[in-house]
Amino acid sequence: MAEERYTHGHHASVLRSHAWRTADNSAAYLLAHLRPGQRLLDVGCGPGTITADLAALVAPGEVVAMDNAPAVLAGAGALLAERGLANARVEQADVYGLPYGDASFDVVHAHQVLQHLGRPVAALSEMRRVCRPGGVVAARDSDYPAMAWYPADPWLDRWMEMYLRVARANGGEPAAGRRLLSWAREAGFSQVEVSASAWCFATDAERRWWGGSWAERVRSSLAEQALQGGHASGADLAAMAEAWERWAASPDGCFVVPATEVLCRP
Repeated sequence: MAEERYTHGHHASVLRSHAWRTADNSAAYLLAHLRPGQRLLDVGCGPGTITADLAALVAPGEVVAMDNAPAVLAGAGALLAERGLANARVEQADVYGLPYGDASFDVVHAHQVLQHLGRPVAALSEMRRVCRPGGVVAARDSDYPAMAWYPADPWLDRWMEMYLRVARANGGEPAAGRRLLSWAREAGFSQVEVSASAWCFATDAERRWWGGSWAERVRSSLAEQALQGGHASGADLAAMAEAWERWAASPDGCFVVPATEVLCRP
């Protein structure tokens, strides 16, 4: 098994993209199951924007925002403090060995985490361990091979091929969305409710933001990995970034990011 490496890294372009995420646009499937007073663990919280929304919904219940990247946690902690969410705190931890007792949380949430893990079933099993009877483990992951865009561009096709190779070389599974149900069943959950949703980028502002973000990533956070692994040349990467910029400039540009969601009960 390949050693795990977080494919996106923590470049400013990645953090800006992740900070766009909210509970409404990234965890809507979970919201009806939240109640004031619940104790919630947010696994792989990143910059904390989703965490902050969840913390407001379960207040005065305690929220733990967990990640394994200290710099990212510092930013999440600052955001929680800025929003005055005294019921939430950040902690560095490993999803394969959560430092919490059995049945410690009412809700365990992970957004776009499992796709980056070499052992997603082990992670879900650990999340199941810390979830109380009657609680819920919620996970949402996109499915890269199912993404769709227009206009067509052979260099965006090449970008997708490159991303899939890099992600799998890093130990992850970029087609995670379609596999969430099977992973949850293997992790021992007795009840799994499956749904799907999508992000869609089609306005001028959305195209500029999404296309610009990926053009920057291709030139920065992904470039070193692609070059080191022999997945693309410098010229290839430049052409991919330019393809993203062409897509962003097209008035017909539309990009759809599908994701699968599971609500798992022990």
